Amino acid sequence: MSGRSDVLVLGGGPGGYAAALYGAAAGRSVTLVEEARVGGTCLHRGCIPAKELLQTAEVLRTVRAAAAFGIGVDTPTLDLAVSVARKQQVVDRLTKGLEQLLAGRSVTVVPGRGEVVDAAAHRVRVGDETLEGDALILATGSAPRALPGLPFDGVRVLSSDHVLDRAAVPESAVIIGGGAIGCEFASFLADVGSRVTVLEALPGILPGVDPEAAAIVGRLFKRRKVSVHTGVTVQGGVVTDSGVEVTYSDGASTTVVAAEVVVVSVGRFPRSAGIGLEGSGVGIDGRGYVEVDGRMRTAVPGVYAVGDLVPTPALAHVAFAEAIVAIKEICGEEPDPIDYSRVPWGIYCHPEVAFCGPTEEAARAAGHDVVTSVHRFAGNSRAQIMGEADGLVKIVASADGVILGVHIVGPWATELLGPGYLAVNWEATVGDLASLIQPHPTLGELFGESVLALTGRALHG
Repeated sequence: MSGRSDVLVLGGGPGGYAAALYGAAAGRSVTLVEEARVGGTCLHRGCIPAKELLQTAEVLRTVRAAAAFGIGVDTPTLDLAVSVARKQQVVDRLTKGLEQLLAGRSVTVVPGRGEVVDAAAHRVRVGDETLEGDALILATGSAPRALPGLPFDGVRVLSSDHVLDRAAVPESAVIIGGGAIGCEFASFLADVGSRVTVLEALPGILPGVDPEAAAIVGRLFKRRKVSVHTGVTVQGGVVTDSGVEVTYSDGASTTVVAAEVVVVSVGRFPRSAGIGLEGSGVGIDGRGYVEVDGRMRTAVPGVYAVGDLVPTPALAHVAFAEAIVAIKEICGEEPDPIDYSRVPWGIYCHPEVAFCGPTEEAARAAGHDVVTSVHRFAGNSRAQIMGEADGLVKIVASADGVILGVHIVGPWATELLGPGYLAVNWEATVGDLASLIQPHPTLGELFGESVLALTGRALHG
């Protein structure tokens, strides 16, 4: 049995299903191959389930703080199994909706593990079936990276996948890696009652985040009794009957920390092996990423790659954008390459962090004559009303007023980034935005205040 379509997509995660949906919307016939249910890491083992658990943590924090608002409640308790079940219900509803959306656009979904058998012919085998496309899009995603000598067992040594399915709160946890995912898990576990230790090899947590924003997260972690150790190297771990003992060094001394579980959060690796790319002509770099140009084209004509499979920011919304670029190229529309230096980032720990564009240090290193404006949520009326007054908005601009970067840490930061993202990507100037009216009282008006301050005439700051 065989089938041919205009576009053949291998992998049904954000990059794959976005390519299928956008290709179908462009009038192309599309076949999508997926070994599990469509949705990929983001929907089933990443963004969505993690944020559901973080929402549970937010509700728990809110209830614990109810007395400050004059609301009397009994001491709140958490049944994590209920939250995990709710998480799965959310995931299942979204997955069903996605399946219906694909069906509604006449995308043919072929279940099973696909393997490229002839890249030049855009041919993929799924079991006994051979599929072909006028174009082939590779979107097989990524998987959690383990540490040498500390393999995942799902009981004591956990990947992000394992954490999302645990129905009981561990008494203690060591998190190896203080990046975005590590800090989200540290925030969640601390809120639900674990004693948390974070080990990060770099000088600070949240690498790539503006140092002022990262410092606020670190300070609030300390307030919540999260123990953070930066500039340390994990030398090994031993699984015991009661947990895990992790050995780390700061260069001067060696320390052993014991915990019920260890969460390894040191990044992910692309799933490029075992899908038939060896000897196919598709370029793969030393880290396993598929090599593409600005229009997502591989070295083989008509073969594209998107999402976590390529060496770009591992974000679902970036995968969406890459899928659109690939389909536009297939349609002959000559799309502009994505400017990865200006994509939006969101980190959902407490407090949240969101940013786009360069940090102040990066902008200076790029040769810009930089001016900045920083306004803190402590002076924002809505933040005070909410009882969430920690954090800031920082705008990085060139001396001639062009907004280069926007960095937010604080309540609902990920929801507040939109205006800043537009400003950076439209290369708006301070003058363009300063006269615009911001609604009051809102968290978002802090962005307007920060812009206004760069004109030399601030209101509240």
